[in-house]
Amino acid sequence: MPARAMRTLVVDDEPIARRVLCEELEVFPDVEVIGEADNGRDALAKIQRLQPELVFLDLQMPIMGGFEVVRKLGGGVLPVIIAVTAFDEHAIEAFEAGAVDYLLKPVSEDRLRMAVERARTLRRSPVENANIVAAIASAGAPQPPSGNARKIVGKSGDDYFLLDPDEILAFQAEGELVWIITPKQRLLATQNLRLLEVRLQGQQFQRVHRNAIVNVNHVRKMTAMSSQRWMITLSNSLQVIVSKRMAHNIRGILQW
Repeated sequence: MPARAMRTLVVDDEPIARRVLCEELEVFPDVEVIGEADNGRDALAKIQRLQPELVFLDLQMPIMGGFEVVRKLGGGVLPVIIAVTAFDEHAIEAFEAGAVDYLLKPVSEDRLRMAVERARTLRRSPVENANIVAAIASAGAPQPPSGNARKIVGKSGDDYFLLDPDEILAFQAEGELVWIITPKQRLLATQNLRLLEVRLQGQQFQRVHRNAIVNVNHVRKMTAMSSQRWMITLSNSLQVIVSKRMAHNIRGILQW
């Protein structure tokens, strides 16, 4: 039984480019173009309304560019994003570092075929796809002086959320699960604490326990429990114990 066709949205501000890409996609029986958009704002609305599984997204567009479209995606089942761009050295370097797929205009038949094949694979791996979508959003985001801005993926049921580090209060591990704590909810992380610690290095996060990383900017109170043990209270009143082994990190929090 053939696989169900991937519902696909084509986004480009150039009508000819959209038409050419749509015609080239007709040769793929498992790709169904369900809509087009000629600017980022329309693209975002159609992604939310049509819920495509695959989006070919031009990066340079009026009103709202492709990077901003990805950054504004709300919680939901994230589509596979294939970026389409004229030559942009900085964007390509960012994509290659994050293993993100992209197509250069004019799109060649072989590269398009490779992109569709990769989309099929990502469609079966929503966690990997969510992390790649986060990498696209991070590649196009304004970078702080540390240069380490990263979107963090949180999961709730079948929905994935792209989170800015600033809106995360803490990460807490419970067995094999890692929870992302925000002011409004708890979401499952798609990576373990060690990987998260590496990704967030140089930002406002500090490991305070083998099971916890906190956002220093959300620390509201620190209470000494003993000479080597502390209790941290975060902005949502969540309390986190600092382990003896991590007590030396307290100095870093106090001086942040």
